[in-house]
Amino acid sequence: MSGVVIGARDTVNPLRQLTIDQLRQRTSLKWREYPDDVLPLWVAEMDVPLAEPVAKAITDAVSRGDTGYTAGTAYPQALADFARRRWGWDGLAVERTALVPDVMHGVVEALRLVTEPGDAVVVNCPVYPPFYEFVAHAGRRIVEAPLGEDLRIDLGTLEDAFRRARSGGRPAAYLLCSPHNPTGVLHTADELAAVANVAERHGVRVVADEIHAPVVLGGARFVPYLSVPGAENGLSLMSASKGWNLAGLRGALLIAGPAAAADLARVPFEASVSTSHLGVIAHTAALRDGGEWLDALLTGLDDNRRLLAALLTEHLPAIRYHPGQATYLAWLDCRALGLGDDPATVFLDRGRVALNSGLAFGTGGGGHVRLNLATAPELITEAVRRMATAVA
Repeated sequence: MSGVVIGARDTVNPLRQLTIDQLRQRTSLKWREYPDDVLPLWVAEMDVPLAEPVAKAITDAVSRGDTGYTAGTAYPQALADFARRRWGWDGLAVERTALVPDVMHGVVEALRLVTEPGDAVVVNCPVYPPFYEFVAHAGRRIVEAPLGEDLRIDLGTLEDAFRRARSGGRPAAYLLCSPHNPTGVLHTADELAAVANVAERHGVRVVADEIHAPVVLGGARFVPYLSVPGAENGLSLMSASKGWNLAGLRGALLIAGPAAAADLARVPFEASVSTSHLGVIAHTAALRDGGEWLDALLTGLDDNRRLLAALLTEHLPAIRYHPGQATYLAWLDCRALGLGDDPATVFLDRGRVALNSGLAFGTGGGGHVRLNLATAPELITEAVRRMATAVA
Protein backbone atom coordinates (compact mmCIF):
# COMPACT_ATOMS: atom_id res chain seq x y z
CA MET A 1 0.00 0.00 0.00
CA SER A 2 2.99 2.34 0.28
CA GLY A 3 2.65 3.07 -3.43
CA VAL A 4 -0.96 4.21 -3.17
CA VAL A 5 -1.43 7.94 -2.71
CA ILE A 6 -4.93 9.31 -2.24
CA GLY A 7 -5.53 12.67 -3.90
CA ALA A 8 -5.22 16.00 -2.14
CA ARG A 9 -7.98 16.90 0.29
CA ASP A 10 -11.13 17.58 -1.66
CA THR A 11 -13.63 20.04 -0.15
CA VAL A 12 -16.50 18.49 -2.13
CA ASN A 13 -16.10 14.72 -2.36
CA PRO A 14 -16.09 13.03 1.09
CA LEU A 15 -14.51 9.94 -0.47
CA ARG A 16 -11.29 11.88 -1.13
CA GLN A 17 -10.83 13.48 2.28
CA LEU A 18 -8.96 10.78 4.19
CA THR A 19 -5.49 9.41 3.52
CA ILE A 20 -4.69 5.72 3.67
CA ASP A 21 -2.71 6.35 6.87
CA GLN A 22 -5.74 7.99 8.47
CA LEU A 23 -7.94 5.10 7.46
CA ARG A 24 -5.48 2.60 8.92
CA GLN A 25 -5.91 4.31 12.30
CA ARG A 26 -9.58 3.34 12.43
CA THR A 27 -10.56 0.63 14.90
CA SER A 28 -13.82 -0.43 13.24
CA LEU A 29 -14.39 -3.78 11.55
CA LYS A 30 -13.54 -2.81 7.99
CA TRP A 31 -9.99 -1.73 8.78
CA ARG A 32 -9.18 -4.18 11.59
CA GLU A 33 -10.39 -7.55 10.28
CA TYR A 34 -7.39 -8.08 7.98
CA PRO A 35 -3.62 -7.43 8.15
CA ASP A 36 -2.27 -4.11 6.91
CA ASP A 37 -1.14 -5.56 3.58
CA VAL A 38 -4.78 -6.28 2.67
CA LEU A 39 -6.88 -3.64 0.92
CA PRO A 40 -10.35 -3.89 2.55
CA LEU A 41 -13.23 -3.30 0.15
CA TRP A 42 -15.76 -5.54 1.82
CA VAL A 43 -18.09 -4.69 4.74
CA ALA A 44 -20.52 -1.76 4.31
CA GLU A 45 -18.51 0.99 5.94
CA MET A 46 -17.54 4.11 4.01
CA ASP A 47 -14.09 5.68 3.95
CA VAL A 48 -15.36 9.16 4.75
CA PRO A 49 -15.17 11.67 7.59
CA LEU A 50 -18.38 12.40 9.46
CA ALA A 51 -20.60 15.02 7.90
CA GLU A 52 -19.98 18.26 9.78
CA PRO A 53 -23.59 18.67 11.02
CA VAL A 54 -23.47 15.16 12.45
CA ALA A 55 -20.11 15.65 14.12
CA LYS A 56 -21.30 18.93 15.67
CA ALA A 57 -24.53 17.38 16.95
CA ILE A 58 -22.63 14.57 18.66
CA THR A 59 -19.92 16.75 20.18
CA ASP A 60 -22.52 19.25 21.41
CA ALA A 61 -24.44 16.42 23.07
CA VAL A 62 -21.29 15.09 24.72
CA SER A 63 -20.28 18.55 25.92
CA ARG A 64 -23.58 18.92 27.76
CA GLY A 65 -23.51 15.36 29.06
CA ASP A 66 -26.59 14.45 27.04
CA THR A 67 -25.94 10.71 27.02
CA GLY A 68 -29.03 9.25 28.67
CA TYR A 69 -32.03 7.42 27.26
CA THR A 70 -33.55 8.66 24.04
CA ALA A 71 -36.91 10.44 23.95
CA GLY A 72 -39.14 12.44 21.63
CA THR A 73 -40.03 12.31 17.94
CA ALA A 74 -37.20 14.35 16.40
CA TYR A 75 -35.87 11.36 14.44
CA PRO A 76 -39.12 10.32 12.71
CA GLN A 77 -39.96 13.96 12.05
CA ALA A 78 -36.56 14.50 10.41
CA LEU A 79 -37.07 11.36 8.31
CA ALA A 80 -40.58 12.46 7.29
CA ASP A 81 -39.21 15.83 6.17
CA PHE A 82 -36.35 14.13 4.32
CA ALA A 83 -38.77 11.78 2.56
CA ARG A 84 -40.88 14.72 1.47
CA ARG A 85 -37.89 16.62 0.09
CA ARG A 86 -36.01 13.74 -1.50
CA TRP A 87 -38.67 11.31 -2.62
CA GLY A 88 -41.80 13.46 -2.86
CA TRP A 89 -43.46 11.21 -0.27
CA ASP A 90 -45.59 12.78 2.43
CA GLY A 91 -47.07 9.53 3.75
CA LEU A 92 -44.59 8.93 6.57
CA ALA A 93 -46.73 9.52 9.66
CA VAL A 94 -44.66 10.17 12.79
CA GLU A 95 -47.32 8.51 14.95
CA ARG A 96 -46.89 5.26 12.99
CA THR A 97 -43.19 4.86 13.77
CA ALA A 98 -41.22 3.14 16.51
CA LEU A 99 -37.56 3.49 17.40
CA VAL A 100 -35.51 0.30 17.12
CA PRO A 101 -31.80 -0.26 17.81
CA ASP A 102 -30.93 -0.87 14.14
CA VAL A 103 -32.54 -2.10 10.95
CA MET A 104 -31.91 -5.82 11.38
CA HIS A 105 -33.16 -5.86 14.97
CA GLY A 106 -36.16 -3.92 13.68
CA VAL A 107 -36.67 -6.56 10.98
CA VAL A 108 -36.80 -9.24 13.67
CA GLU A 109 -39.34 -7.24 15.67
CA ALA A 110 -41.45 -6.77 12.53
CA LEU A 111 -41.33 -10.47 11.72
CA ARG A 112 -42.43 -11.27 15.25
CA LEU A 113 -45.44 -9.01 14.74
CA VAL A 114 -46.68 -10.76 11.59
CA THR A 115 -45.45 -14.37 11.90
CA GLU A 116 -44.95 -17.09 14.49
CA PRO A 117 -41.96 -19.38 15.12
CA GLY A 118 -41.65 -21.90 12.30
CA ASP A 119 -43.40 -19.66 9.76
CA ALA A 120 -41.78 -18.86 6.41
CA VAL A 121 -40.01 -15.67 5.35
CA VAL A 122 -39.47 -15.18 1.60
CA VAL A 123 -36.29 -13.47 0.36
CA ASN A 124 -34.95 -12.57 -3.09
CA CYS A 125 -31.56 -14.23 -3.32
CA PRO A 126 -28.76 -13.45 -3.71
CA VAL A 127 -29.39 -11.10 -0.80
CA TYR A 128 -27.80 -9.50 2.26
CA PRO A 129 -26.43 -12.41 4.38
CA PRO A 130 -27.89 -11.27 7.74
CA PHE A 131 -31.35 -11.91 6.28
CA TYR A 132 -30.58 -15.60 6.63
CA GLU A 133 -28.89 -15.32 10.01
CA PHE A 134 -31.42 -13.08 11.76
CA VAL A 135 -34.44 -14.92 10.34
CA ALA A 136 -33.04 -18.24 11.59
CA HIS A 137 -32.24 -16.75 14.98
CA ALA A 138 -35.84 -15.55 15.21
CA GLY A 139 -37.04 -19.11 14.69
CA ARG A 140 -38.43 -18.55 11.21
CA ARG A 141 -37.48 -20.45 8.05
CA ILE A 142 -36.27 -19.00 4.75
CA VAL A 143 -38.01 -19.61 1.42
CA GLU A 144 -35.92 -18.32 -1.47
CA ALA A 145 -37.33 -16.54 -4.51
CA PRO A 146 -34.25 -16.06 -6.73
CA LEU A 147 -33.88 -12.88 -8.76
CA GLY A 148 -34.22 -13.11 -12.52
CA GLU A 149 -31.30 -13.14 -14.94
CA ASP A 150 -31.61 -9.35 -15.09
CA LEU A 151 -31.15 -9.25 -11.28
CA ARG A 152 -34.67 -7.88 -10.83
CA ILE A 153 -37.62 -9.39 -8.95
CA ASP A 154 -39.24 -12.17 -10.99
CA LEU A 155 -42.95 -11.97 -10.15
CA GLY A 156 -43.66 -15.54 -11.23
CA THR A 157 -40.87 -16.88 -9.05
CA LEU A 158 -42.04 -14.68 -6.18
CA GLU A 159 -45.63 -15.89 -6.48
CA ASP A 160 -44.47 -19.50 -6.44
CA ALA A 161 -42.43 -18.79 -3.30
CA PHE A 162 -45.50 -17.19 -1.68
CA ARG A 163 -47.54 -20.32 -2.40
CA ARG A 164 -44.88 -22.51 -0.81
CA ALA A 165 -44.52 -20.17 2.15
CA ARG A 166 -48.27 -20.21 2.81
CA SER A 167 -48.70 -23.98 2.43
CA GLY A 168 -50.88 -25.35 5.19
CA GLY A 169 -52.42 -21.94 5.73
CA ARG A 170 -49.64 -20.68 8.00
CA PRO A 171 -48.76 -16.96 8.10
CA ALA A 172 -45.80 -15.84 5.99
CA ALA A 173 -43.78 -12.70 5.43
CA TYR A 174 -41.76 -11.31 2.56
CA LEU A 175 -38.51 -9.60 3.55
CA LEU A 176 -38.01 -7.14 0.72
CA CYS A 177 -34.57 -5.59 0.24
CA SER A 178 -35.14 -2.16 -1.33
CA PRO A 179 -32.84 -0.92 -2.78
CA HIS A 180 -31.42 -4.38 -3.25
CA ASN A 181 -28.18 -5.44 -1.61
CA PRO A 182 -25.89 -6.69 -3.20
CA THR A 183 -27.06 -5.90 -6.75
CA GLY A 184 -27.79 -2.20 -6.30
CA VAL A 185 -31.10 -2.62 -8.16
CA LEU A 186 -33.59 0.18 -7.52
CA HIS A 187 -37.12 -1.20 -7.65
CA THR A 188 -39.59 0.84 -9.67
CA ALA A 189 -43.00 2.02 -8.52
CA ASP A 190 -44.66 -0.44 -10.91
CA GLU A 191 -42.56 -3.34 -9.61
CA LEU A 192 -43.36 -2.50 -6.00
CA ALA A 193 -47.07 -2.11 -6.74
CA ALA A 194 -47.03 -5.53 -8.43
CA VAL A 195 -45.28 -6.99 -5.38
CA ALA A 196 -47.95 -5.50 -3.10
CA ASN A 197 -50.69 -6.97 -5.30
CA VAL A 198 -49.20 -10.47 -5.29
CA ALA A 199 -48.56 -10.30 -1.53
CA GLU A 200 -52.14 -9.23 -0.85
CA ARG A 201 -53.58 -12.03 -3.00
CA HIS A 202 -51.56 -14.63 -1.13
CA GLY A 203 -51.96 -13.15 2.32
CA VAL A 204 -48.24 -12.48 2.77
CA ARG A 205 -47.13 -9.54 4.91
CA VAL A 206 -44.33 -7.40 3.49
CA VAL A 207 -41.45 -6.14 5.63
CA ALA A 208 -39.19 -3.81 3.64
CA ASP A 209 -35.55 -3.22 4.57
CA GLU A 210 -34.96 0.24 3.08
CA ILE A 211 -31.70 1.12 4.79
CA HIS A 212 -29.97 2.09 1.52
CA ALA A 213 -32.79 4.43 0.47
CA PRO A 214 -30.71 7.65 0.72
CA VAL A 215 -27.96 6.18 -1.49
CA VAL A 216 -29.47 6.53 -4.98
CA LEU A 217 -27.21 7.53 -7.86
CA GLY A 218 -27.42 9.09 -11.29
CA GLY A 219 -30.53 11.22 -10.83
CA ALA A 220 -32.82 8.26 -10.06
CA ARG A 221 -35.38 8.43 -7.24
CA PHE A 222 -36.11 5.92 -4.53
CA VAL A 223 -39.72 4.75 -4.20
CA PRO A 224 -40.73 3.88 -0.61
CA TYR A 225 -42.62 0.60 -0.46
CA LEU A 226 -45.32 2.11 1.75
CA SER A 227 -46.03 4.74 -0.92
CA VAL A 228 -47.36 2.31 -3.55
CA PRO A 229 -50.98 1.15 -3.89
CA GLY A 230 -51.74 -2.01 -1.93
CA ALA A 231 -48.92 -1.57 0.58
CA GLU A 232 -51.13 -0.20 3.35
CA ASN A 233 -50.51 -3.19 5.66
CA GLY A 234 -46.76 -3.21 5.05
CA LEU A 235 -43.94 -2.47 7.46
CA SER A 236 -40.70 -0.68 6.61
CA LEU A 237 -37.33 -0.20 8.26
CA MET A 238 -35.38 2.99 7.53
CA SER A 239 -32.23 4.54 8.92
CA ALA A 240 -29.61 7.19 8.22
CA SER A 241 -26.94 4.58 8.89
CA LYS A 242 -25.84 3.77 5.35
CA GLY A 243 -26.26 7.24 3.85
CA TRP A 244 -24.01 8.91 6.42
CA ASN A 245 -21.81 6.02 7.67
CA LEU A 246 -23.36 5.79 11.13
CA ALA A 247 -23.27 2.04 11.82
CA GLY A 248 -21.43 2.69 15.09
CA LEU A 249 -24.13 5.16 16.18
CA ARG A 250 -27.09 2.83 16.16
CA GLY A 251 -30.64 3.85 15.43
CA ALA A 252 -33.46 3.03 13.04
CA LEU A 253 -37.19 3.44 12.60
CA LEU A 254 -39.88 0.83 12.14
CA ILE A 255 -42.63 2.42 10.04
CA ALA A 256 -46.14 1.08 9.58
CA GLY A 257 -48.56 1.58 6.75
CA PRO A 258 -52.04 2.86 7.69
CA ALA A 259 -53.47 -0.66 8.00
CA ALA A 260 -50.56 -1.88 10.14
CA ALA A 261 -50.75 0.70 12.93
CA ALA A 262 -52.21 -1.82 15.36
CA ASP A 263 -49.27 -4.14 14.71
CA LEU A 264 -46.83 -1.37 15.48
CA ALA A 265 -48.48 -0.78 18.84
CA ARG A 266 -47.27 -4.25 19.88
CA VAL A 267 -43.56 -3.45 19.49
CA PRO A 268 -42.08 -4.20 22.92
CA PHE A 269 -40.86 -1.30 25.02
CA GLU A 270 -37.38 -2.78 25.34
CA ALA A 271 -36.83 -2.47 21.56
CA SER A 272 -37.25 1.30 21.59
CA VAL A 273 -35.50 1.93 24.88
CA SER A 274 -32.45 0.00 23.61
CA THR A 275 -31.90 2.55 20.84
CA SER A 276 -28.80 4.73 21.31
CA HIS A 277 -29.59 8.30 22.31
CA LEU A 278 -26.40 9.54 20.63
CA GLY A 279 -27.36 7.46 17.60
CA VAL A 280 -30.75 9.17 17.40
CA ILE A 281 -29.08 12.58 17.72
CA ALA A 282 -26.63 11.72 14.93
CA HIS A 283 -29.27 10.28 12.58
CA THR A 284 -31.58 13.22 13.16
CA ALA A 285 -28.83 15.71 12.33
CA ALA A 286 -27.89 13.77 9.20
CA LEU A 287 -31.43 13.74 7.84
CA ARG A 288 -32.13 17.33 8.81
CA ASP A 289 -28.87 19.06 7.94
CA GLY A 290 -26.71 16.58 6.00
CA GLY A 291 -28.23 16.93 2.53
CA GLU A 292 -25.34 18.88 1.00
CA TRP A 293 -22.82 16.34 2.28
CA LEU A 294 -24.97 13.48 0.96
CA ASP A 295 -25.17 15.08 -2.48
CA ALA A 296 -21.38 15.36 -2.62
CA LEU A 297 -21.09 11.73 -1.57
CA LEU A 298 -23.53 10.56 -4.24
CA THR A 299 -21.58 12.43 -6.92
CA GLY A 300 -18.38 10.74 -5.75
CA LEU A 301 -20.04 7.32 -5.72
CA ASP A 302 -21.35 7.86 -9.23
CA ASP A 303 -17.82 8.65 -10.36
CA ASN A 304 -16.52 5.52 -8.63
CA ARG A 305 -19.18 3.38 -10.26
CA ARG A 306 -18.08 4.55 -13.72
CA LEU A 307 -14.42 4.17 -12.77
CA LEU A 308 -14.92 0.56 -11.69
CA ALA A 309 -16.74 -0.30 -14.91
CA ALA A 310 -13.94 1.20 -16.99
CA LEU A 311 -11.20 -0.53 -14.97
CA LEU A 312 -12.88 -3.92 -15.24
CA THR A 313 -13.35 -3.49 -18.99
CA GLU A 314 -9.65 -2.74 -19.33
CA HIS A 315 -8.09 -5.17 -16.88
CA LEU A 316 -10.65 -7.88 -16.10
CA PRO A 317 -13.07 -8.01 -19.04
CA ALA A 318 -14.24 -11.51 -18.08
CA ILE A 319 -15.95 -10.09 -14.96
CA ARG A 320 -19.57 -9.11 -15.58
CA TYR A 321 -20.67 -5.95 -13.79
CA HIS A 322 -24.05 -4.29 -14.19
CA PRO A 323 -23.82 -1.00 -12.24
CA GLY A 324 -26.85 -0.52 -10.02
CA GLN A 325 -28.69 2.72 -9.42
CA ALA A 326 -28.42 2.49 -5.64
CA THR A 327 -26.18 1.52 -2.71
CA TYR A 328 -22.39 1.82 -2.74
CA LEU A 329 -21.93 -1.88 -3.44
CA ALA A 330 -20.88 -3.58 -6.68
CA TRP A 331 -21.95 -7.16 -7.46
CA LEU A 332 -19.33 -8.79 -9.66
CA ASP A 333 -19.94 -12.00 -11.61
CA CYS A 334 -16.56 -13.71 -11.75
CA ARG A 335 -17.69 -17.11 -13.04
CA ALA A 336 -15.95 -16.72 -16.40
CA LEU A 337 -12.60 -16.45 -14.60
CA GLY A 338 -12.78 -20.11 -13.62
CA LEU A 339 -12.00 -19.45 -9.96
CA GLY A 340 -14.72 -21.73 -8.59
CA ASP A 341 -17.58 -20.87 -6.29
CA ASP A 342 -15.57 -18.57 -4.02
CA PRO A 343 -13.39 -16.17 -6.02
CA ALA A 344 -13.12 -13.89 -2.98
CA THR A 345 -10.62 -16.33 -1.46
CA VAL A 346 -8.43 -16.09 -4.58
CA PHE A 347 -8.49 -12.28 -4.59
CA LEU A 348 -7.61 -12.27 -0.90
CA ASP A 349 -4.90 -14.93 -0.96
CA ARG A 350 -3.22 -13.91 -4.24
CA GLY A 351 -4.13 -10.25 -4.54
CA ARG A 352 -4.51 -9.14 -0.90
CA VAL A 353 -7.90 -7.56 -1.61
CA ALA A 354 -10.74 -8.33 0.82
CA LEU A 355 -14.15 -8.62 -0.83
CA ASN A 356 -17.38 -10.24 0.35
CA SER A 357 -17.80 -13.83 -0.83
CA GLY A 358 -20.93 -14.31 -2.89
CA LEU A 359 -21.62 -17.66 -1.22
CA ALA A 360 -22.99 -15.97 1.89
CA PHE A 361 -25.70 -14.26 -0.17
CA GLY A 362 -27.61 -17.48 -0.82
CA THR A 363 -28.62 -19.17 -4.07
CA GLY A 364 -27.08 -17.37 -7.04
CA GLY A 365 -24.11 -16.08 -5.08
CA GLY A 366 -21.58 -18.71 -6.12
CA GLY A 367 -18.84 -17.35 -8.36
CA HIS A 368 -19.61 -13.76 -7.33
CA VAL A 369 -18.04 -11.17 -5.04
CA ARG A 370 -19.33 -7.92 -3.56
CA LEU A 371 -17.04 -4.88 -3.71
CA ASN A 372 -17.48 -1.73 -1.62
CA LEU A 373 -17.29 1.39 -3.81
CA ALA A 374 -17.34 3.86 -0.92
CA THR A 375 -13.64 4.60 -0.92
CA ALA A 376 -11.13 6.77 -2.74
CA PRO A 377 -10.88 6.20 -6.51
CA GLU A 378 -7.18 5.50 -6.11
CA LEU A 379 -7.97 2.56 -3.87
CA ILE A 380 -10.48 1.18 -6.36
CA THR A 381 -7.82 1.45 -9.04
CA GLU A 382 -5.32 -0.35 -6.84
CA ALA A 383 -7.86 -3.04 -5.97
CA VAL A 384 -8.58 -3.85 -9.61
CA ARG A 385 -4.85 -3.89 -10.37
CA ARG A 386 -4.32 -6.43 -7.58
CA MET A 387 -7.32 -8.52 -8.67
CA ALA A 388 -5.98 -8.65 -12.23
CA THR A 389 -2.57 -9.71 -10.95
CA ALA A 390 -4.20 -12.43 -8.85
CA VAL A 391 -5.67 -14.14 -11.91
CA ALA A 392 -2.84 -13.43 -14.35
